Amino acid sequence: MPKHCPPNDDAAMRGCRARNEVSGQLRQKRGDTLAATIEQQYGVNLGVRGDMHLSTLRELSGESSVQGVIEQLGRKERGH
Repeated sequence: MPKHCPPNDDAAMRGCRARNEVSGQLRQKRGDTLAATIEQQYGVNLGVRGDMHLSTLRELSGESSVQGVIEQLGRKERGH
C-alpha cells in the first residue's frame, strides 16, 4: 500500500515529514510517539521501555530531534 503524504512532504526523509509552510523547517515528531515505534522505524535499540514517550527521551538525552535522541541513546540492531 503506497504511503499518502502531504504535498509539502520532504521526500528525502523517512516517512511523512511535512515542512512548516512559514519557515520551511521540518515539523517536529509528536512528543507522545512511543519509543517502540522509533525503534521499529529506525532499526535501533534505545535501551528503554517501549511505552516511554519521545518527550521523555528528549529530556533524558538532552536532544530535541529524533536523530539526536538516537545518536545519544540508540544502538543499531543487527540486520539493519
